[in-house]
Amino acid sequence: MADLCLAVDIGGTKLAAGLVSRTGALQAAEHVPTAGDAPGGAEELFGRLAALVARVRGAAQGTVVVCGVGCGGPMAPDGAAVSPLNIAAWRDFPLRDRLAQLTGLPTAVDNDAKALALGEWWRGAGRGHRDFVAMVVSTGIGGGIVLDGRLLDGRLGNAGHIGHVVVEPDGRPCSCGGFGCLEAEASGTAIAARTGRPAAEASPAEVERSGRLVGRAVASVANLLDLPLAVVSGSVALGFGEPFFAAAQAGLSRHARIEFARGAVIVPGALGQDGPLIGAGAVGWRLVDGVAPGAA
Repeated sequence: MADLCLAVDIGGTKLAAGLVSRTGALQAAEHVPTAGDAPGGAEELFGRLAALVARVRGAAQGTVVVCGVGCGGPMAPDGAAVSPLNIAAWRDFPLRDRLAQLTGLPTAVDNDAKALALGEWWRGAGRGHRDFVAMVVSTGIGGGIVLDGRLLDGRLGNAGHIGHVVVEPDGRPCSCGGFGCLEAEASGTAIAARTGRPAAEASPAEVERSGRLVGRAVASVANLLDLPLAVVSGSVALGFGEPFFAAAQAGLSRHARIEFARGAVIVPGALGQDGPLIGAGAVGWRLVDGVAPGAA
């Protein structure tokens, strides 16, 4: 029977799990609400995750050999402890070791947007590229950077946090403690706070503004790191669709004017709603093989 990776995605609105094959095929995917403010706190949330993992693993048509996890940050090196800004119940929560104890599997945890970068590099819009930034524009905003054919980790594993690039000096307060961060201005949470309505009901002007600010942030990263491509996914970006991406490209083109960054493009992620779990699968297979699947 085929080997499988138990893939887990920890998001601000939902917990998801599935099984990812060696070829990147996803099966048995399920999700449940995160409800990070659950009365039972950290343990109630982990209990919800444990039940989800048990159901998914029980549906395996193969041998589950590893667990890969994508989770919102920030986090300690190697994901030993996680403190997702949009999940108040978890602060310095030992997610990696708790899942390893629960499943009996070797377990790797990485930032969810870095996991998405691995997934899009392996099976999506980043395939064949050695230099790009991948972004999640959803409840929050995160990113992962592939540079010179490798995923950047950074000193503590948090490299690529494009959601905390400042796009509006002296702008809205951010959950990170700063002001005017991209996440505080253009995420689904920010749009709801600004307008009093869910991001799904955003006006055309709000969609344009969110896209324009994403393009502005991408331009800063493209200028800094000599990147020609941004792959953008997440429920807000993909839900807004073409008007968002047109505004994002306009923002990028306006601000990326230095010769080497001129011509950089923003494209939608190719994996759609499966991207986070395929990315988490890539995190797991990287632990097994010692190299990211997209780089193999």
